[in-house]
Amino acid sequence: MSRPEPVLVVNVSLGEPERDYDVRVTFLDTRVRLVRRGVGGNVTAAQELVRLWSESAAAIAVTGTRDASITGRYDAELDDLERIAAATTAVPVTDGHALGAVLEEWMIRNVQTEMPGYFTNARTVVLGGRNHERTTRLLRAYTQNIDFADPLLRLDLPARLHANPVLGIATDVGLWPVRRLPRRVKTQVQAPGYRLSSALTRPAAEQCDVLVATYDELVAFGLDDLRGKTVITSAISDERLADLAARDVDMVLDATPQPFGVTVSAAVLEAMMLTVVEGGSLTDDDLLDMILSAGLEPRVLRPNGPRRKSRFAFVIHPLSQQYFRNVEPLRTLTKLAPSPVMDVVEKVVAYAPPFTYSHVTGITSPTGAEVEGWLVTVGGTPKELMSHSPEFTYARLLAAADLAKSLGAQVMGLGAFTKVVGDAGVTVAKQASLPVTTGNSYSASAALWAAHEAIDRLGLAEVDERGRIRGNAMVVGATGAIGSVCARLLALASDELWLVSPETAKLLALKEEIEAENPRAEIHVATTPDGHLGDMDMIVTATSGAGKRVLDIMAVKPGCVITDVARPLDLSAEDVARRPDVLVVESGEIELPGDARMRSIGLPQGVVYACLAETVVLALEGRFETYTVGRDIEWEKVKEIYRLGIRHGMRLAAISGVNGVFSEEDIARTRELALARRREPAAV
Repeated sequence: MSRPEPVLVVNVSLGEPERDYDVRVTFLDTRVRLVRRGVGGNVTAAQELVRLWSESAAAIAVTGTRDASITGRYDAELDDLERIAAATTAVPVTDGHALGAVLEEWMIRNVQTEMPGYFTNARTVVLGGRNHERTTRLLRAYTQNIDFADPLLRLDLPARLHANPVLGIATDVGLWPVRRLPRRVKTQVQAPGYRLSSALTRPAAEQCDVLVATYDELVAFGLDDLRGKTVITSAISDERLADLAARDVDMVLDATPQPFGVTVSAAVLEAMMLTVVEGGSLTDDDLLDMILSAGLEPRVLRPNGPRRKSRFAFVIHPLSQQYFRNVEPLRTLTKLAPSPVMDVVEKVVAYAPPFTYSHVTGITSPTGAEVEGWLVTVGGTPKELMSHSPEFTYARLLAAADLAKSLGAQVMGLGAFTKVVGDAGVTVAKQASLPVTTGNSYSASAALWAAHEAIDRLGLAEVDERGRIRGNAMVVGATGAIGSVCARLLALASDELWLVSPETAKLLALKEEIEAENPRAEIHVATTPDGHLGDMDMIVTATSGAGKRVLDIMAVKPGCVITDVARPLDLSAEDVARRPDVLVVESGEIELPGDARMRSIGLPQGVVYACLAETVVLALEGRFETYTVGRDIEWEKVKEIYRLGIRHGMRLAAISGVNGVFSEEDIARTRELALARRREPAAV
């Protein structure tokens, strides 16, 4: 018994005939003959083909208006599809709109679900005019940073005109004669506007994160370098995918599944579906059932391997008038103006709007993830920030958040005094247009990391093979938010730990908690540090003393490492200067992975403060969330951000004190002085 003839499905395309095919496939247990015929933009020829093939085909797909237009420069004549489809009523004719709508939305939502925040605030450029209206509408749920090559869409004219019903009707009537012009004439009339809009769009396209375009639109636009970009497109062949890979694209999202050996469009798949339903039309349930039965899924293609590029912003500010030398025209002014004038300038600059100080590039994790970012500066020095109400600083930080969002940032960090003012970021995080972190979790972790490194480099305290200090450690201010976190960390890293706080009930409760978490820890408690300072190899000060005497530095053991994690600092520069045989650590700086490039922030190239590193880690991890805000630091987050930093290649780069980064010579000098002091006879 002979097998039945396959069902015939024909694709009449306004595109070029070079991509024609005639193949046999199986779809939903049905043998299908697929035929494509391109007519190179000839609408009359397409109509004739529809009439001809309707005598033998079970369904016809009509495609290619985008390919037939001046690619990426103006909208195709969308009514051509209707004219071509009207050439027959004998068989179902489709442009794939129903299936395409489902697949596009599924693709975008699935990527956003699988990689949370992927499209959030993404800088997006749409080529090809209104051809991508549906995709643009879907992306607007996640980002408003969308630019268009089409001049009308670039200016949002259709929405503006039709927002007013009377104006919209008048516009439609006024444009009726233009719509009746032949395509060639309209092209000549519109060409200058499209060339200008394309030129204006090009810088945005070069810097964007997402490009929405057909392959032909992309080629016509002429972007050779697509590194770091995602291309949202449809019906990409293997050859075209290879070309995009050569342009170093990160990811290609193809809304059209490709289950056969030839490249098909959504219209062809929908036409095949029409052949297996009664009545020549698809219901939503039909679509859903056949998508699942056929195993159709949009394609997420990574031609250059797994990559993810995220974006961050970090707020900085001048720490003194001396920092005005970093930007013009203030640099010139600082050279010429006397001090009274600079005092006035300092006050005026505090009111200036935020601006971008530096673009940060080249950060690459060992996982393959990449980030870029922006250092955004607000103008107030600490003196000015503290002289105003917190609301003054909040307003500037919210403006900085809006600027960061317009740049494409997905998370923003607060640096220096901007994370201290008021409620330490809580209000800003609630009102900002993107997630916010102060970086204090990583700051606490890095400070202790630096202290442990300092002990190793001093070489005065015994450390076992697991890095535990064979000696005594102390946390002053142990019941505070930062102090309790430090206490938990030190309980893992030292033989004996002293917890010091005047809050006796909290102190006893903390002792019990740490002993339950770490039974090996030997914990002592005290309300003041003075009786035990001479025995300590490491001391962490984490009080909120704000200038009050925290400990007597003259009673500290020679060679002790003191880590001051309080802000403002517990120990003044004068206190530190009195004991050159003691190493007082203020912070640990972090070396970013990859080849980080940015304008100077007072540290070696590629090295940043831990609070900035926290923002970078969150971006590398795709964690676009408010992470650390307020004055309470969560122990679990301190551990987590440390682990994530290690995962992404963060390394301790430098140990800093009140006078800046410690050099090897500084540490060697402290060691010599400590040894000499230890050899001195004890006072009687």
